[in-house]
Amino acid sequence: MFICKNCKTADRFELMFAPDYMGEKRFKMEYNEKDEIEITVDGYKFIPDLQFMNAHAVCGYCGQIYMWDYDMKGGQNEKIQKK
Repeated sequence: MFICKNCKTADRFELMFAPDYMGEKRFKMEYNEKDEIEITVDGYKFIPDLQFMNAHAVCGYCGQIYMWDYDMKGGQNEKIQKK
């Protein structure tokens, strides 16, 4: 889980795409059986790390960029999109 350093919201984000990115920009986030975030972008699935989050993720709650950290409390915040 990742937490926004500004507003302390966990795992609520959107991705920033480079202006020259030619894909369809289809983005999906889900949790796997290990409770890790899996991101799928245009059919490519991966588990993000902190470097990826601080380069490409915008907080969906407060709009901050480059402000992510690992959530060491592990679930104190509600997981927004878990099903």
